[in-house]
Amino acid sequence: MLKTTLLKATEASGKILQQYFDGPFEVSSKSTVNDLVTEVDKKSETAIIATIRENYPDHFILSEEVGEIKTSSSTKWIIDPIDGTVNYANGIPICCVSIGVEQDGEMILGAVYNPFMNELFVAEKGKGATLNNKPIHVSTKTEVAKSCLVTGFPYKWEEGTNNPAVVFERIIKQGIPVRRLGSAAIDLCWVACGRFDGFYEHHLQAWDAAAGFLIVEEAGGKVTDYSGNRYSPYQKELLATNGLIHSALQDLVNGK
Repeated sequence: MLKTTLLKATEASGKILQQYFDGPFEVSSKSTVNDLVTEVDKKSETAIIATIRENYPDHFILSEEVGEIKTSSSTKWIIDPIDGTVNYANGIPICCVSIGVEQDGEMILGAVYNPFMNELFVAEKGKGATLNNKPIHVSTKTEVAKSCLVTGFPYKWEEGTNNPAVVFERIIKQGIPVRRLGSAAIDLCWVACGRFDGFYEHHLQAWDAAAGFLIVEEAGGKVTDYSGNRYSPYQKELLATNGLIHSALQDLVNGK
């Protein structure tokens, strides 16, 4: 029932994203001028929560726009109604809905859906990951120098010895290709299916990666923080790879 509800909520959101895409809708700013939220984010979120509430009225919800809807339930839904809002607001179809389900502190289900590419990524703890119902697996590259990486940048950061710009410069100076798509959830899914070999980002929220990191792990990849510790969606730093280049990329990110 949990998985059925997850897929139903994902589908409901996807229809809303398609309905309003590239059309007139209200856009406003949050923490910075480019930290955007649209009325479509809110419509998508409302549809997702309503779908969950049909079957699980008592479940805990953590969602990007409404924040926490706290209950005593040990099951928590972690929702990003549009991951890649800046892309969406500019008519760029690299965006998605991302929903993770956490039970007793462990992520057990995740779905990421980009309706514009018709790509639905799903993972269930211990049962693997799929893209449109077909099993996926991370890449088999063993050298970070030959890898294709992806990253993201926060809207603001403090200057320092290892800030996102410094890390990016360090990696591209070695001639390693690094892409920036604007959606952490899609970045993670594309690591999971082998399009990218690794992904790193400095400042993420739980809803950005809750579903995607489980999808990477269930596709055979490795996800940690920058220190190599097991990743939690409540941490800011994320390093996800095919596992084979993990140590080398970790050293690069940390300037070792």
